[in-house]
Amino acid sequence: MPIINRVADLADEIATWRRDFHENPEILFDVHRTAGIVAEKLKEFGCDEVVTGLGQTGVVGVIRGRTNNSGRVIGLRADMDALPIEEATDVPYKSKVPGKMHACGHDGHTAMLLGAAKYLAETRNFDGTAIMIFQPAEEGGGGGDAMVKDGLMERFGVQEVYGMHNMPGIPVGHFAIRPGPMMAAADRFSIVIEGKGGHAARPHDCIDPVVVSAHVITALQTVASRNADPLDSVVVSVCSVKAGDTFNVIPQKVTLLGTVRTLSPEVRDLAETRIRAITESVCTAFGATAEVDYSRGYPVTMNDPAKTTFMTEVAKAVAGESGVDTTVAPLMGAEDFSYMLEQRPGAYIFVGNGDTAGVHHPAYDFNDEAAPYGVSLWAKIIESGMPAR
Repeated sequence: MPIINRVADLADEIATWRRDFHENPEILFDVHRTAGIVAEKLKEFGCDEVVTGLGQTGVVGVIRGRTNNSGRVIGLRADMDALPIEEATDVPYKSKVPGKMHACGHDGHTAMLLGAAKYLAETRNFDGTAIMIFQPAEEGGGGGDAMVKDGLMERFGVQEVYGMHNMPGIPVGHFAIRPGPMMAAADRFSIVIEGKGGHAARPHDCIDPVVVSAHVITALQTVASRNADPLDSVVVSVCSVKAGDTFNVIPQKVTLLGTVRTLSPEVRDLAETRIRAITESVCTAFGATAEVDYSRGYPVTMNDPAKTTFMTEVAKAVAGESGVDTTVAPLMGAEDFSYMLEQRPGAYIFVGNGDTAGVHHPAYDFNDEAAPYGVSLWAKIIESGMPAR
């Protein structure tokens, strides 16, 4: 059976957990209720060890197999945090917290990993150690990085690590995965352009930073069109322009805010270098000055080729040969599971959420029908990766 029978039996219970998390969303590192429930359930399931407070509010459950001749240790990760979005659904388990909702399905991710933990703690049909990683603050807080810096990999001896995210538009019961870059690095920049303010009727007495900013915005598009190899991927988006307060005054300063997305370290370096050089050169040409603050965020989510092959074969055991898309294009969104993949080889996979609203949309809802497929994948990652002897 593609879905493990015992997992199918747990489907209603998993949905109940998921809907409770959905009703009570928490954001960033402030996931105390969610983490508390996770820790309580892991103990109830009989995990050999339950550790809380890793990476501030992360939770780790350790499940040892019937034997440990292999000495192998595999980590499975789920994120727990919600988003600062007002929910626009009419489901009976709609968010009870104004301005917060599980608009990305982390409620489902947490519930699926809990389901896998319950199954694995019951059966222990593997040779090695399974590490259940429940992470806070994926949505911009870098909770994965915080857990890594708190010694996650070393403390639990993790040798390889796997992540999963639901994906609207992919049919329920299907998966998508690829080797190499799966999701982009996400960086941000702030540019303060200073000219010389004055009366709008006397522009010749001024250095207009609004005009300069327009040229900078246009010139920054050449990073993708004229600096990067056409076969590489890079997005440079200026998303905020703040200048002036009235109709007849040329301001002294303009502030630009933007984001950069790339799929390789080399292009990431190129983008930063060119953004600085282009901005400073354009501003100098107009007699203005520029202060560029460029900060690097989540790195590229890079799937290890060998671990991707392994995860693909496990997914095919759950979804069938035709149920796994291995040609999916990388996404230019970012994911802080990337920090874990920088430390240990592993892979990241999408599980189908069906025809639902997109993630980060106020009408989004995780599809509970997808959970048994995700839980079965997790269970088989452990059982296939560390087969009982």
